[in-house]
Amino acid sequence: MAGNDIGQLVAGLCRRLIADGLPIWQASIAMPSIHPVYRGVSARFTRGAEAVTENAEYESVSEESFTHTPIFYLLENGLLFGRWQIARGDGVDLYPDLAELQQKGGTDHVVNLVSFPIEVALRGMALSVTTDCPTGFSDAHLETLKALLPSLGLACYRMAATKTATDMLAVYTGARTSVHILGGETQRGAGGALYAAILLADLSNFTALTESHSRDEIVAMLNQRFELVGRNVEEHSGEILKFMGDSVLAIFPADIDCPKEACRNAVASARHMLMANAALNNDDLRRSGPPVDIDIVLHLGEVFYGNIGARGRLDFTVIGPAVNETSRLEKLCDELQEHLLLSESFATACGLACDRLGDFKLRGVSKPAGVFKLV
Repeated sequence: MAGNDIGQLVAGLCRRLIADGLPIWQASIAMPSIHPVYRGVSARFTRGAEAVTENAEYESVSEESFTHTPIFYLLENGLLFGRWQIARGDGVDLYPDLAELQQKGGTDHVVNLVSFPIEVALRGMALSVTTDCPTGFSDAHLETLKALLPSLGLACYRMAATKTATDMLAVYTGARTSVHILGGETQRGAGGALYAAILLADLSNFTALTESHSRDEIVAMLNQRFELVGRNVEEHSGEILKFMGDSVLAIFPADIDCPKEACRNAVASARHMLMANAALNNDDLRRSGPPVDIDIVLHLGEVFYGNIGARGRLDFTVIGPAVNETSRLEKLCDELQEHLLLSESFATACGLACDRLGDFKLRGVSKPAGVFKLV
């Protein structure tokens, strides 16, 4: 199979085996993941229905229940095969999944594990197959399943490796940027001009907090704020490009002839960030925790979007005068006692009511910059 959908894989496999005479009622393929959100992925086939694929999140109910499954039993005991003749009651008192299968008419359940190469953190895959045939699986049925395991394991390993590369690249570089990288834009200097609304969010009083709080507390506070920043950027069609200490750089690609939509998305993102942070600060105060302020600057301009760095260590990011000006404008938040500032180009393009706060000299920028706030 050329695709990367394990749902299609398990469905296609089962339909072929059913046509060859195997009495398959349900089957699933499950694989672990190194994704920071999901501990694993599984696809389940039921005869007469479409396959269903689902991800198991860390600390979810599905993760907790995994310890009470036949797969977990095999892993804990170093076994590669297990069989439970559930019509006779095998395992139904120990494993809720088997009890449910028995109640629905299942008679026999087998699990085969296939290990992946040890070079990767992905341990392997599990093929679970259930029949509702009154006599269960025959020895010939089990031999057929055993014979296809090497080919199935290889197909799953390829899918897992491809999915891991794609998912993890998106986690570390952003969904839009990862598409460019996987598309072959990997040479140093490769990239091009991009017109975009630029958002820079900075945790304004964070340096002082690092001196009065433990490492674990600092990491927790950073993750909380970065989570709300990231969530609101993504929900408004933006993409985070870089975490820089206690700052976040994000872009909202814009139409150079009509940038209003991108600017409005950036404004909505910023406003929701500030509201979410205020709510989080209120919760922290009730728990005697310190408030953490967020300062945000919005700018609009053309940037270079591409690969910058050393020969063997690149960063796919944005550079240019507009990025530098955004960074300089952020320094004015404390001076003007404002948590959200807009550049003149952004304020003009967004079409929202704004107040001009004045013209300010920015370090390294020859022309004074007009600075605005939303009304």
